[in-house]
Amino acid sequence: MKRTQIILTLFSATAFAVATGCKPESEKSAGGEANRDTAAQLDKAKEETRQAIDAATDYAYAQRTEYADKIRAELADLNKELDKLSAKVESANESVKADARAKVQEIRAKVESLNERLDAVKGATESTWDDVKAGVKKAYDDVKDSFKQTRQWLSEKIAP
Repeated sequence: MKRTQIILTLFSATAFAVATGCKPESEKSAGGEANRDTAAQLDKAKEETRQAIDAATDYAYAQRTEYADKIRAELADLNKELDKLSAKVESANESVKADARAKVQEIRAKVESLNERLDAVKGATESTWDDVKAGVKKAYDDVKDSFKQTRQWLSEKIAP
């Protein structure tokens, strides 16, 4: 009986050690690269899942106020980031500054257009709700994409 318990204990400890990553050094270095790839894929999957959930959240006509409030809150956060981006523009060299200011101004114009579309949400009827919502979504996605591209462009132009 004791012999069986000892054997089971040793077997369990060995299985636990293998499962938790006790590997020779040669296997650890290859595993580290695989772990980074896996982590990157996991992060990508999480982001795609979040986007799918956001896309699946279909606001009904009765929820139009909540929808507009949600977009306005996200837009407020985006405006804060845009202000930070503008500050970076001012610290750039003169050759980059003119182009960057134009890009930031273009984003601000798109934000203004989005605000106008958000104002139209209040006046939407049940029959026009889907069109209004689609217009807001398209304008919001355009603002986000423009911001992302401008931030990327600026980070390439301004050396860290």
